[in-house]
Amino acid sequence: MNDAPLALATRASLPGHVPAHAPALRFQRHGGPEVLAVESMPVAPPAEGEALVEVHAASINPSDVKNVLGRMRQTVPPRTPGRDFAGVVVAGPAEWLGAEVWGTGGDIGFTRDGTHAAYLTVPVAALSRKPANLTFEQAGAVGVNYISAWIGLDYAQIKAGETLLVIGASGGVGGAACGIARGKGAQVIAACRGQADPASPARHATDNFIDLNEPDFAAQIARASGGKAIDVVFDCVGRPDLVEAALAALGFGGRAILISGSPGEGMKVEMIPFYRRECRLIGVDSLKRKAAECAPLMDALRPGFEAGTYPAPAIAERHALADGAAGYASVARGTRGRVVLNMR
Repeated sequence: MNDAPLALATRASLPGHVPAHAPALRFQRHGGPEVLAVESMPVAPPAEGEALVEVHAASINPSDVKNVLGRMRQTVPPRTPGRDFAGVVVAGPAEWLGAEVWGTGGDIGFTRDGTHAAYLTVPVAALSRKPANLTFEQAGAVGVNYISAWIGLDYAQIKAGETLLVIGASGGVGGAACGIARGKGAQVIAACRGQADPASPARHATDNFIDLNEPDFAAQIARASGGKAIDVVFDCVGRPDLVEAALAALGFGGRAILISGSPGEGMKVEMIPFYRRECRLIGVDSLKRKAAECAPLMDALRPGFEAGTYPAPAIAERHALADGAAGYASVARGTRGRVVLNMR
């Protein structure tokens, strides 16, 4: 009997322009992009400690595609996928109302509904103010890539003057790693298939490229480095032959960051020279960081974008939310550059 007045009062706490229902891209069962469909979902006021964000743009990551496919055990349909976002806070603490924000998180889209929707509810601790010089589309394409790169390079404690080899530099995380490392004063060697796109973040970080389509990766590393040892390797590809050659090129105290691989696949490491050089292997899984844990990292990234140290993400495709399945299909095909859903 008392539920209706309470519901009306709660609904009245939202701004008048916020609708009672809004579209979201959803999947009721696991599968390919064809299982995705836009549904009308209720827009609820945020609870204590939460904020409601009107999403303006959100990128589609390979992990989002894997999530829909059913490769993430923590996800139980029905679910709205999507990790990265940029938008405006429309309900929540007064100090955040109207703020332009960006973010990401390993819980968003997996254990809670995600960003591929017109509205998103997140903990207030997950909010981070977006760089003023980035568009919503650009800001919504930063999250997963730069968070993964930041975590890896932070673990490796890369320093000015050191040499970083990025395998898969034309990809999202690889390009982000190139930009962050260059911003820290490191020398960057970028390895990718063919020629990197002129808009790729890797192009803004270095002109020292290795073509992975060419034979003898070890010889190419030696030429690109001038015969000097590599300090840090960031592997975004997961091909054992490439990683093995890169590990052999590490100098004393060298570090290798791994973020990719295939189930059941291993690699060979010559153990004696590896431990005598006091090298380290570092694994990174950004899915382990919830949105509230990612927000301080987004805060740390903001000055680099505002100063122009980190280039804006290259947007390859833009899709309306209603065309979201096509965007997922593009990412599944391996489209270079960021694929973004534009909610506006």
